[in-house]
Amino acid sequence: MRRSLDNISKKILNTINDSEEPLETKEIELILKYVTRVKVLYRLNNLRGDGLIKGKPVGSGKGTWIWWKRENE
Repeated sequence: MRRSLDNISKKILNTINDSEEPLETKEIELILKYVTRVKVLYRLNNLRGDGLIKGKPVGSGKGTWIWWKRENE
């Protein structure tokens, strides 16, 4: 079941889809300056859960994730 996208989710999705390379959570936060880290992470995980983007944790458990667009399969 896909959720309806709010403005923050739409901006995150557009940012990821427009990027030529994967983005870290911090890079997305810097683009969306007015949105808190918690809101960004929540929206990113919802988008990933809905299958609209892909993401995976990297690093040593510090909560660093990379995100990229989902290719049409």
